[in-house]
Amino acid sequence: MTRRPLQIKTQAFLANLPIFSEMSREELDRVAAATLPVYAQKGQSLFQRGDPCSGFHVLVYGQVKLGFTSPQGVEKVVEIIRPGQSFGEALMFLDEPYIVFAQALSDSMLLHVAKHAVFEELARDPVFARRMLSGLSRRLHGLVRDVEAYSLRSGQERVIGYLLADADGVPGEGKPVEVHLTPGKSVIASRLNMTPEHFSRILHELSAAGLIEVDGRTVRIPDLERLRGHGV
Repeated sequence: MTRRPLQIKTQAFLANLPIFSEMSREELDRVAAATLPVYAQKGQSLFQRGDPCSGFHVLVYGQVKLGFTSPQGVEKVVEIIRPGQSFGEALMFLDEPYIVFAQALSDSMLLHVAKHAVFEELARDPVFARRMLSGLSRRLHGLVRDVEAYSLRSGQERVIGYLLADADGVPGEGKPVEVHLTPGKSVIASRLNMTPEHFSRILHELSAAGLIEVDGRTVRIPDLERLRGHGV
């Protein structure tokens, strides 16, 4: 990992995260003092399975994949982390090593919040503890939704869900929206529990139906509402 001088104001960024949003300036200053910027180039490893967990990460920009490799050498992507999302909190509390690897999918910047700073604030402020638990509960809820999707939803529904999640928050309601498949089709396919060939075939089917337009790694959605309603 390459570390360079911080290019953002740590306190301001942390204050916009749900778990830190109600902290006082003094509390944020204490957490920020134990927070380090981490810069990773595309393809660079952040940590490997089995490495000790000394805190948790928050992604400022870029994309990071979390996954593991089977004994047969097959890679399974567990999650694709987007800006503003965090990861590693649960293992930090369990005092366990990482059970997945993390790799930058594009040039990325993260903040690493040291475990000791989090524990000190938890001891000082029970409200902060509830917010941390809330964040962990949302992550667990997301994992349950994943299991539901893999078990009950068709491949097409999973792909549409991924595209809509990436389009969420993109300005231009009622206008065409572009989604960039930055991680690459094979990574996204692994995340959705399907083969790259199946993923590509579904994109072709959606394109043939006029729901999307595919140009390399760019997917253009002419009508979000029509895509949301497809197959419902």
